[in-house]
Amino acid sequence: MLEFLRLFSEVSGPKILVHGGGKGASEMTTNLGIAPQMVNGRRITDAATLDIVTMFYAGKTNKQVVAGLQKLGVNALGLSGADGNVIHAVKRSVREIDYGFVGDLDETSINVRLIHQFLELGLTPVFCPINHDGHGQLLNTNADTIAASLAKALSQQYAVELHFCFEKTEC
Repeated sequence: MLEFLRLFSEVSGPKILVHGGGKGASEMTTNLGIAPQMVNGRRITDAATLDIVTMFYAGKTNKQVVAGLQKLGVNALGLSGADGNVIHAVKRSVREIDYGFVGDLDETSINVRLIHQFLELGLTPVFCPINHDGHGQLLNTNADTIAASLAKALSQQYAVELHFCFEKTEC
């Protein structure tokens, strides 16, 4: 992760980082006695799993990324979608599979105005995959989905480049 953060810190201009951490979240749930449930690479997020992934993504992982960026001179701000109402989601409907507390995004999910303010202040938002439904319920949304939704929403104001980086691939 350190090499990735170093490379990210060298990108000039306004930037946003969205992180996942599914492998670490699965390891943590297993260590706490809850077997991860996955369907087609997507996490089933029951109430107990939501508690754990919220701690892992919004706490441990997010703050490690922010601290790493601060070390490299990037003034990073760690966020979940619930912070500042910056990403609003809708709980995924049950179809063939009940994914539990998983959020889906639409064209109104991203608070572009607030993100613009962060960027204007010289802050680099670092988003974890936790957001909310506006009714007090936290939701887990795939980090790739969040990154794509942010890129699309911000493309109205910025020239956007979206780069996906994964644990086992180079960016």
